[in-house]
Amino acid sequence: MRIKYGLLGVFLAIAPPAFALEAGTPPVLAPLQQQGQAANLSAQFLGRYAYKPVPIDDALSSEIMTRFVKALDPDRMLFLQADIDKFDASKTKLDDAIKQEDLSIPFSIFNTYEQRMADRMQYARSLLKSGFEFSAQEDYPLEREKSPWLKSVAESDDLWRKRIKGDWLRLKLAGKTDADIRQTLDKRYQNSLERVYKYKSDDVFQSFMEVYANAVDPHTDYFGANASADFDISMKLSLVGIGAVLQERDDYTTIRELVAGGPAQASGKLSVGDRITGVGEGADGAIKEVVGTRLDEVVQMIRGSKGSVVRLEILPADAGSEGGHRIISLTRDKISLEKQAAKKTILSVKDGDGTRKIGVITLPAFYEDFDARRKGDKDYKSASRDVAKLLAELKQDDVDGVLMDLRNNGGGSLSEAIDLTGLFVGKGPVVQQRGADGKVEVASDDLSKPAWTGPVSVLINRGSASASEIFAAAIQDYGRGVIVGEPSFGKGTVQTVVDLDQVAHNSKPKFGELKLTIAQFFRINGSTTQLLGVTPDVSLPGLSDPKTFGESSYDNALPSTQIKPAAYMPAGDIRSLVPQLQSKHEARVKNDAEYQRFIEDVADLKAQRDKKTISLNLAVRQKEQADLTARLKSRKQDNDGVDLGADDGLQANERSLSADLALENARKNAKDVLLSEAAAILADEADLQQRVQ
Repeated sequence: MRIKYGLLGVFLAIAPPAFALEAGTPPVLAPLQQQGQAANLSAQFLGRYAYKPVPIDDALSSEIMTRFVKALDPDRMLFLQADIDKFDASKTKLDDAIKQEDLSIPFSIFNTYEQRMADRMQYARSLLKSGFEFSAQEDYPLEREKSPWLKSVAESDDLWRKRIKGDWLRLKLAGKTDADIRQTLDKRYQNSLERVYKYKSDDVFQSFMEVYANAVDPHTDYFGANASADFDISMKLSLVGIGAVLQERDDYTTIRELVAGGPAQASGKLSVGDRITGVGEGADGAIKEVVGTRLDEVVQMIRGSKGSVVRLEILPADAGSEGGHRIISLTRDKISLEKQAAKKTILSVKDGDGTRKIGVITLPAFYEDFDARRKGDKDYKSASRDVAKLLAELKQDDVDGVLMDLRNNGGGSLSEAIDLTGLFVGKGPVVQQRGADGKVEVASDDLSKPAWTGPVSVLINRGSASASEIFAAAIQDYGRGVIVGEPSFGKGTVQTVVDLDQVAHNSKPKFGELKLTIAQFFRINGSTTQLLGVTPDVSLPGLSDPKTFGESSYDNALPSTQIKPAAYMPAGDIRSLVPQLQSKHEARVKNDAEYQRFIEDVADLKAQRDKKTISLNLAVRQKEQADLTARLKSRKQDNDGVDLGADDGLQANERSLSADLALENARKNAKDVLLSEAAAILADEADLQQRVQ
């Protein structure tokens, strides 16, 4: 069983080589026969075997259509009312078309999207020639999700004029000259325009099937070949390749990071910033030029089987576009993604005249190499096994308590959540699971005794979902430790992955995989995390917006219900300490300047979210900028001179790689006030428990 919340990966913006596009139109994309077959087979599964079966009918057809249009144009910036009227004429025909393995309707909508996007980017570039003046009192709407669709090209032109004016103003406020602004924005819009010409049939199909699956419930999903591979990598924390993190920058596939111990780093022939201009398979294979090729395609060319050779044509980081190229050969190997694995740190927390040592285990995901475990590999990768090793090390370090940091941990393997809970509570029930047939099963851990019996706490936020919520809820229900942070995501459903090619007995993969919701899980006390999430014992402020992030933000989320409690024996009475912990926390943060500044930042962010428009008047924006600058200057800077509050108006790939990496590192190294306070709360917990004993 696999539990997972969130995206499988981020599709980076890929810009092909510059070429004249203004006179042409985007390519017309058409569905492949196998895509229609895959959609029909998926519809059969979703209508029969989902936890909440949803047959493909006129009602679902209309829902899918609405969601697909929204996914393509969420802010209603592209489609005109005439387009929507045309789409609506097919709203109730999509179900019959899918049954007939015909996907011409969604492809037609996507082709219209491509044309509108190309038109708008061409218009945006044309506006840069004359520039803008900023003395008028004019606003740009920040939210258009519920606004009427644009009725005419003239109305669209005016809206986009304001958007481009806003982009220009951001760069102007950052101190850029008109010439620099014009060059930066022209390149930005040109890149967006060129991306339109690089879409493929698979992109349309993946987008449509994701929308279709999500229309059934928020966590049902569809994986094409690439998405499926990314999911497997995220669970195994390993892949076979050269050990380089790649990024598209100015048409080039650029090395952003070298993985320690990987073939790329071990060779000594590659550096951060080097650009890959060609890829060849094997020691003698022809080098294929990849300048302007989509990043996902370059990645697939570089990955391969362990022990095989890949040849790369490299343009060094310090060479110009006409600089000397070199060709290197690398032998592919298994790459462990250790940055995404569990890790430990030790924080010292003042406790009266002394200090307490708090061990922090950060767990980004509940990963597990399913294939290796199934094959009997004794060293298979798993979250609970890694945490068990870290707990043993922290024992040797003689820490006073262990803080599990599960912030932004979107879940993963159900069995790993159960095994991880066992490390802290030992043998006993962890979670209850109810299938579509209504039968309830209790999942238990069989570890004879816990690996850690000392004080424990769990730090969560809105991004803590699914398996994270199972673990946190069990720790809370057993009275084993204090939950600290903000209410969690609220995902209380279980998914499994169905290989559609196996179902269809295909000899070669072509249909993809369906991630299907098959059950709902419940806490051992009988309540659910569905919609409700896990409520912390001690609340800390958070940066997320519950209105747009979390289970309650989905309009088709399953309702929260309750079942009978499981038979379990509480491991402690930690709740009796919560009032004292709350009191100590409030007294401490009242005089903590950094914590209070964080609360100010949260309030500022909320105020920004609540704004419906942004001014396009230079004087107004300069006043806002001056106020922000004054507030930041009043603070002690702990980020090596890097001002994290400044807006340079640039997108990530528009900065130099060195500047982008410096900003990323500064953010990583900024003090984590929430972690520090969570550690202090755990130190209080350890002190209070020691007094009781």
